[in-house]
Amino acid sequence: MSKVHVLMVCLGNICRSPTAQGIFEHRVRERGLDDWIEVDSAGTSGWHIGEPPDPRSIRAARERGFDLSGQRGRQVTEQDFDRFDYVLAMDFQNLQALRALCPQNYGGYLGRLLDFSSDKRRQDVPDPYHGGSAGFELVLDLIEDACEGLLQHILERRPA
Repeated sequence: MSKVHVLMVCLGNICRSPTAQGIFEHRVRERGLDDWIEVDSAGTSGWHIGEPPDPRSIRAARERGFDLSGQRGRQVTEQDFDRFDYVLAMDFQNLQALRALCPQNYGGYLGRLLDFSSDKRRQDVPDPYHGGSAGFELVLDLIEDACEGLLQHILERRPA
């Protein structure tokens, strides 16, 4: 059975997408699926290449049992569409940037992470970078929920 590759994308790859990567990796490992599902994250901008996630993201995630400390920022490339089955933006702005980069023949899922959320009222994960700790908590809540939905979606399509 071939691996499923998931890419989480936000603007700078220091808040939302590393949080999504860390949470989804944790959920995948918990279920013993890490040999089958691979997760990464990237940013649509190149501002934070090589940098760790924002310390506030690391701290908020750690308080919920998720480790982001080993991640480093990178910028999404057109080649990512060759590798990843799911390319998931954190918001509409990032989705627009991904659509502009995406090859016409991309056969995977290009959308927003919150497409898999149980709460269909929200479409975007808000950027907490310029806010306080409550913003990071909200991001964690939204991403945890959407990651559960994404995992269920992938498992429902798992070949027998």
